[in-house]
Amino acid sequence: MHNPPHPGEIIKELCLEPLGISVTEAADALGVSRKTLSSILNGRAGISPEMAVRLSIAFDTSAESWLEQQSQYQLWHAEKHRGELKVRKLVSA
Repeated sequence: MHNPPHPGEIIKELCLEPLGISVTEAADALGVSRKTLSSILNGRAGISPEMAVRLSIAFDTSAESWLEQQSQYQLWHAEKHRGELKVRKLVSA
C-alpha cells in the first residue's frame, strides 16, 4: 500500500484550483463554513458521509469515492503503527 493523499489535497488540487474557485466560494457552494472546508483542505479534518454527499453533488462525483479516499488515507496511517498495537490473536483451540 502506498501513501495515499488526504482527500483535502485532492479537493484543493483537482477540484478547486483548476476551476479557480476560492475556499470561501467553495464553502458557500457546499453549504458549509469556510473554517470547516479549510480544515479538510489542510488535512486537519476528514471527509464525513455528509460531506461526501455534498462533494458528490458539487463536483458530479460519487459519495463513495470520497469516503473510499478517506478510508484509504486513514488505513494507511493506521497500518504504519500496526507494530505498536497491543493485540493478541483470537483463534479456536
